[in-house]
Amino acid sequence: MKLRIEDDTLRLRLSESEVRDFAQKGRVAAVVHFGTGPQQQMTYALERASEASAAATVQVRFDATGLTVLVPNALATTWANTEQNGFSENLSLAEAQHLRVLVEKDLDCRH
Repeated sequence: MKLRIEDDTLRLRLSESEVRDFAQKGRVAAVVHFGTGPQQQMTYALERASEASAAATVQVRFDATGLTVLVPNALATTWANTEQNGFSENLSLAEAQHLRVLVEKDLDCRH
């Protein structure tokens, strides 16, 4: 899974096998190591929001352990199981700021 952060935009691109894993397990994650200790790494993940969650839109969790993009169940199912290439969400933040979240399939070109 590729992570791109630029200004107030967060973009995840998943390979075909990662999309399959997400469809089956509801979560895919990757780790970036910055040093030798366990505190010197960052995990980033795409996760299907639980059925009990009332989340109707994409959400982002960020803490000391990493970054997780949470996707509502219906959107996750549609995206993972159809030809839909991607989806995006503009999240309102404090002080009139916004975070744009894009999630896309990074599929090989098929001619």
